[in-house]
Amino acid sequence: MTGNHKNTSITRRRALAVSGGTVAAGGLAVAGFQSAFADTTDTSTDADATASASSTSSECMTLMSSVTEGPYYLDGALVRKDITEGKAGVPLTLRLTVVDATDGCTPVKGAAVEIWHCDAWGYYSGYTTANPGGSAPAESEEGDSANDNTYLRGYQIANANGVVKFETIFPGWYTPRTCHIHVKVHTGGEKEDGTYEGGKVNYTGQLFFADDIAEEIFTLAPYSKHTGSYTTLANDMVYDGGGASSGLLTLKAVHKKDPSKGYKGFLTLGVDPDAESTGAGSGGGGTPPSDAPTGTPPSDSASPSTSASS
Repeated sequence: MTGNHKNTSITRRRALAVSGGTVAAGGLAVAGFQSAFADTTDTSTDADATASASSTSSECMTLMSSVTEGPYYLDGALVRKDITEGKAGVPLTLRLTVVDATDGCTPVKGAAVEIWHCDAWGYYSGYTTANPGGSAPAESEEGDSANDNTYLRGYQIANANGVVKFETIFPGWYTPRTCHIHVKVHTGGEKEDGTYEGGKVNYTGQLFFADDIAEEIFTLAPYSKHTGSYTTLANDMVYDGGGASSGLLTLKAVHKKDPSKGYKGFLTLGVDPDAESTGAGSGGGGTPPSDAPTGTPPSDSASPSTSASS
């Protein structure tokens, strides 16, 4: 199955030490986005945004601390909706709504939401030689045209209703982690040269998937070529069992009888725009190999000015 798919003093690359968070220091209110499930088709992004904005006021109740950004973060991701770059996998449309938890859960217009995750075999761009555990083909055997330094990474800027939308694929897994997507919420910066610069990070977190859905997806191609011991939510080092308040996505199948057609995932993120997250929250995340690259992707990566899209 193939998916169709400077203010440099501000800290954007964070330490990996474990620490707790509070509302005043990067805390979040997170709730599942339920009301959008009445729609079975994507009539318009504005319609989704309106539904999301109207649903947040009663769902912005639970506060959540930041968790670790993990070892696979890279600066310089592109501002774009479709982050797949041709990577194969089950399509995933991700809608996240950012609201201000300190001000009645009003939408945070202009917030920059950044996500990154592994491909169907457990490989991250920028770290394509890092062994995902179990038995998997080398990342180079996928035969796609994706840029090895930029695939499955990107930003979107929240609209007037605080909504962002990404087109991606269902992530694979790697040892010792469960299936997940990393996320940061930034405010105060601006789009520049195809990426997002300046401002501060209000939240660093991870998004999770129900075990039954993930395990069904992993029986499909190309995921099925990665075999081994999959870590369930209950055994994950980061997920704490709190459901939506801990980043568990609400998922809707595009076609109930055919999971290969893809999923839509929803979550509302309530941030404190005045807080700053260190990216060093609880949990581990696995350790990259000693020769893995860090920091900004190499200069031969895709040019933001030519590769970025809305």
